[in-house]
Amino acid sequence: MSGNGLSYSDQGGEAAPELAQEAAASMTPSASAAFGLFSSGTKKNEDLKQMLESSKDSAKLDAMKRIVGMIAKGKNASELFPAVVKNVASKNIEIKKLVYVYLMRYAEEQQDLALLSISTFQRALKDPNQLIRASALRVLSSIRVPIIVPIMMLAIKEASSDLSPYVRKNAAHAIQKLYSLDPEQKDMLIEVIEKLLKDRSTLVAGSVVMAFEEVCPDRIDLIHKNYRKLCNLLVDVEEWGQVVIIHMLTRYARTQFVSPWKDDEVVEEYNENNFYQSDEEQKEKVQKVKNTYTMDPDHRLLLRNTKPLLQSRNAAVVMAVAQLYWHLAPKSEAGIVSKSLVRLLRSNREVQYIVLQNIATMSIQRKGMFEPYLKSFYVRSTDPTMIKTLKLDILTNLANEANISTLLREFQTYVKSQDKQFAAATIEAIGRCATNITEVTDTCLNGLVCLLSNRDEIVVAESVVVIKKLLQTQPANHGEIIKHMAKLLDNITVPVARASILWLIGEYCERVPKIAPDVLRKTAKSFTNEDDLVKLQILNLGAKLYLTNSKQTKLLTQYILNLSKYDQSYDIRDRTRFIRQLIVPNEKSGALSKYAKKIFLAQKPAPLLESPFKDRDHFQLGTLSHTLNSRATGYLELSDWPGVAPDPSVRNVDIAEVAKEWTGIRGKPKKEKPTGKFYSESEEEEGESASTSTSESASGSESEKEDKEETSSDESSGSYSSSEESSNSESDSKESTAKKTSRAAAESDSEDIKVKGISKKRSTSSSSDTDSTSSKESSSDSKSESDSKSDFVSGKSKEETTVQDRKAPNKQDVFLLDLDDFCPVTTPMAVPAAALLSPSLTADLEGLSLSSSSVIDVATQVSMPTKTHELLHRMSGKGLAANYHFSRQPGIFGDCMVSVQVTVTNTTDQKIENIHIEEKKLPPGMRMHEFSPIECLEPAGSITVSMGIDFCDSTQTASFQLCTKDDHFNVSIQPPVGELLLPVTMSEKDFKKEQGMLTGMNETSATIAVAPQNSTRLVIIERVVKAANLGVVPSGQDNIHRFAAKTVHSGSLMLVTVELKESSTAQLVINTEKTVIGSILLRELKPVLSQG
Repeated sequence: MSGNGLSYSDQGGEAAPELAQEAAASMTPSASAAFGLFSSGTKKNEDLKQMLESSKDSAKLDAMKRIVGMIAKGKNASELFPAVVKNVASKNIEIKKLVYVYLMRYAEEQQDLALLSISTFQRALKDPNQLIRASALRVLSSIRVPIIVPIMMLAIKEASSDLSPYVRKNAAHAIQKLYSLDPEQKDMLIEVIEKLLKDRSTLVAGSVVMAFEEVCPDRIDLIHKNYRKLCNLLVDVEEWGQVVIIHMLTRYARTQFVSPWKDDEVVEEYNENNFYQSDEEQKEKVQKVKNTYTMDPDHRLLLRNTKPLLQSRNAAVVMAVAQLYWHLAPKSEAGIVSKSLVRLLRSNREVQYIVLQNIATMSIQRKGMFEPYLKSFYVRSTDPTMIKTLKLDILTNLANEANISTLLREFQTYVKSQDKQFAAATIEAIGRCATNITEVTDTCLNGLVCLLSNRDEIVVAESVVVIKKLLQTQPANHGEIIKHMAKLLDNITVPVARASILWLIGEYCERVPKIAPDVLRKTAKSFTNEDDLVKLQILNLGAKLYLTNSKQTKLLTQYILNLSKYDQSYDIRDRTRFIRQLIVPNEKSGALSKYAKKIFLAQKPAPLLESPFKDRDHFQLGTLSHTLNSRATGYLELSDWPGVAPDPSVRNVDIAEVAKEWTGIRGKPKKEKPTGKFYSESEEEEGESASTSTSESASGSESEKEDKEETSSDESSGSYSSSEESSNSESDSKESTAKKTSRAAAESDSEDIKVKGISKKRSTSSSSDTDSTSSKESSSDSKSESDSKSDFVSGKSKEETTVQDRKAPNKQDVFLLDLDDFCPVTTPMAVPAAALLSPSLTADLEGLSLSSSSVIDVATQVSMPTKTHELLHRMSGKGLAANYHFSRQPGIFGDCMVSVQVTVTNTTDQKIENIHIEEKKLPPGMRMHEFSPIECLEPAGSITVSMGIDFCDSTQTASFQLCTKDDHFNVSIQPPVGELLLPVTMSEKDFKKEQGMLTGMNETSATIAVAPQNSTRLVIIERVVKAANLGVVPSGQDNIHRFAAKTVHSGSLMLVTVELKESSTAQLVINTEKTVIGSILLRELKPVLSQG
């Protein structure tokens, strides 16, 4: 080592000191390894300190990697804390990440030094990088010093409103740490939990529910409004979050819904009733049984949304769903979990152990669930003893008259196992089968008697113990077995077996009068060498024979009593004194001696051979308490089912009901239109759409006004806190969009997404509305596009048409699906609300207070007639032509997908069959949901289909083949940057706040010349919204127009500001983290606003 170092110095001359330090630092590990025991870690750590103080980032990064490696190996690196903490303010992002990893490990141990850097952590909470913000919060919450509790509280509040769901997730984790440090902060933490529970991000859901379970598990009222959202998000949450949410929802459901098991009980009672009844009485009773229980739609929603998770790869998730079905589902439905639980038996032994314990508990009460999978519980030779014993217990639970012969043959093999503990357990299992199934009792007894001649003492001993228990059930018929066991006494040495034989002979001494005294004689000889357990049974045998056959055994008994009088065990000495006073009358003996025979020879109840898991069902399945069969710390008991279900309306969301009323006001039966054409062409339709759009605009501006007032009044809500109302309506609209593609799903889902509180008249026509919705998809789309176009062009309201529309009877059931048909332009229009709403309803709406209005939320898309692009020319496609446009509809195929409408036309005079997509050539990360194949397209026919593409927030081309039965055509779709956005709504205040956080590198701007005719508000809005899918933000200044959206794939904010200046110029500013998309959007908007 040193030689290498010298040669390096000689060759290099006067090398830079830093290079020498780096070289020395890199050589140190091998040196310490070479010296072995004689090297100390101090020198190595000194070199690491020098590297951390180097001015080169590469040296610091190498040092941090090695330090983190030390921590991963379990080595102590705490003495490096001062050197590491100096680099917390490093500008290199990689170094900063590793420093935070180190600090999270040692912040609790080195609290004083960590406190010195607290200002750095606070600055890092404002860092543009979400990973740094989250890491800073984690380090801050790891410093367990009460003095910084207020700082932690403030940091958690700010992080709970962060734009990044990863940071909000870490805020939820920090809540638990802060609560354990200072429980007095509980009330303030509950407020943060309440806000985070409304978050729509699947990344946050599991963490905030975990915080809820730790801080305030009794506050069920916080879950009411979020219940349906959590049920709908469950499938997309990460696995460990799913486990926590499922356990919480299990507890919630047990307090909010009535027992689904009552129906089964009533049916059983009915079946036992008298057979001789008239048909009418039977019909009445059947009807009564049917009407006894109706499952709450929210109860059904939970069961339906957890069912797919039985296919999860994570065993904990499958176990959580299994316990949910066990505790919540009707008994007829709980059986679906059995197959998934059996699948887990292919996992490692630890998972098998937990799963088998739960199956053992289930199989006691409901054998039918696991009987089809009987062979899955057969023992393998490679199984450890604990697994073998559990499988044996389950097989015994599942035994019945039909399968007992198969099981007994299996047990015969197990008895020969080399694992003696398992063989003994098998013999006990045979005894349980003999007790439970009377038909095989004699067979089992004979088999056990055969085992008495086994060479293995443990097998013989266990057989004796089990036979003893079996004989207690019917001793009169088995005198021969008792005689056989008495003969074995000379050879058996296991104390438990010897004691069992002596107890049997003593208990039934009258049935073997000749053998019993001889057994006593033999045991008297070996009394002093026997085990204490055997000595006690010899005393009992002597006492019983003294009472029944005193002539032969009186002297023997006295001899045994004298021997035991001086025994070393005080238990035996006490028993001796007790028996002597009881059976040998003398002057001192009391009145009890008269009843000695009744005391010793009383009829004993037969022992019950039961599963050790019989009493575990009072613990929730899948919990630590169930595994230990003892209440563990932090265990939350499942409450009993309520007798009467609490009010289900607490789970309704207020904004849904408001939207319901508005929908009812404007509701008008939709007219059937031909679905062949996408755009409406007739002037009549344009007239209708203009009036409808005007009324919608007023409703939209009214709602926006209320939202704006609520936002300004509720200053405590964060910049990204998601309201329950918006999340519910969004999730519901997703469900309703899915209805269009699957009619079967619509019928089952409709009961969950209905808004409560509607009239019975409306609720009777649910199926008709669902059908009509799916049949009128294309027509409603075309109508909405013409609506918005005419709204922008004319801006006039036609009050008469609107009033007639309002008076038209609305017989359809209004689902949240209808909210998609609204096309509210979010700018305040000139139409007064009073012109559209009745005075009483206007007053009611003005009095409404939306308690949890979101600050930033996805707006309903403003349907503008977007440009149509050619996908395939009829000449290139041999008569098949295809065009596409971006419909700006919510992602039917997924949140990250852009919806594309493809219109396929057959320009030939022959049918074109099997039009479909093949050979997708997509860039990395890009996904495509192709449309369903078109079986046949008639000559001159045209059809519009939908497909979804996840462009990954880029304008890269999605290439694929459009195929027919005979041909393949290469086509591609390239999105304009404006179609990669989703409009969002927010207040002006929040727009400015978010804009302030997206400055510097995240801001692009340009000055453009604006024609005078383009400077009016309506024209600017029309042109900008037509070019890009942006939402309009209210503005208090006439010369400033603001627009907001988020990218479809990543959800990054896109803020656009158009500020009109003097001399016909305007400043166009775009703020976004996605700087590439921002610059492209700026380039596309400049000609849109400047052209005449």
